[in-house]
Amino acid sequence: MTDTPTPEEAAPEGIDPNVPAAPRIWNHWLGGKDNYAADRRVGDQMAALYPSIVRLARADREFLGRAVRHLVAEEGVRQFLDIGTGLPTADNTHQVAQALAPEARIVYVDNDPLVLAHARALLTSTPEGATAYIDADLHDPERILAEAARTLDLSRPFAVMLLGVLIYIDDTPTAYSIVQTLKDALPPGGHLVIAHSTSEVHGEATEEVVRLRNERVKPPMTLRSGAEITRFFDGLDLLEPGVVPCNRWRPQPPAAAGEDVDEFSGVARKP
Repeated sequence: MTDTPTPEEAAPEGIDPNVPAAPRIWNHWLGGKDNYAADRRVGDQMAALYPSIVRLARADREFLGRAVRHLVAEEGVRQFLDIGTGLPTADNTHQVAQALAPEARIVYVDNDPLVLAHARALLTSTPEGATAYIDADLHDPERILAEAARTLDLSRPFAVMLLGVLIYIDDTPTAYSIVQTLKDALPPGGHLVIAHSTSEVHGEATEEVVRLRNERVKPPMTLRSGAEITRFFDGLDLLEPGVVPCNRWRPQPPAAAGEDVDEFSGVARKP
């Protein structure tokens, strides 16, 4: 049986609202409205089996905000390449960065057709800064960098944001190779920001809900260990506190970390 979308859920051309999609399920967990009944059904099934999944999604989003604010305010970063953007919600990268530095420039990258349909919400830059959107796949980092260079000055420090996207590269050596290409493009003072799902906190409970999710949603996601996630930062200087559950990356205030989630994160600087 399939869900029949209501009139207000009419999908853009080329999008089947009856097939659940990862960005829309994530949007549902974040409290967004860019999702369909099929997405909500699967998302709610996963949350019923694994209640911390909603907290994980929101902790990941809060980490994005803290990481961007740190990079702008403490590291002087004014350029961001956000790959695997997902659907626009509150506190997108450009909103966080340009609130502190109106001249900040942000390039978003995704290959989901619904994200493309909503890309206009990601292009509302301040007059002093700039935003752009690239319809591209992480498997093609050279193309991403070439197109990003139309908006960003890649000879000057910029931050590569890879939040919740490396999980869709199932072959780990390929994932390392892609990230190495991006790291090679960073100039000194550039940064790499990663958030990646793991099962090191909740073990089998996380692995079981991922199996359920992969039976119903494409593309499948791949969990990695903390050591495997840390390896993505090889050759860079990891900022304190290193690779940790994203709720523990510099929480504000420090006592507000809450219960650990199976989403590890880190920020590193190219020397």
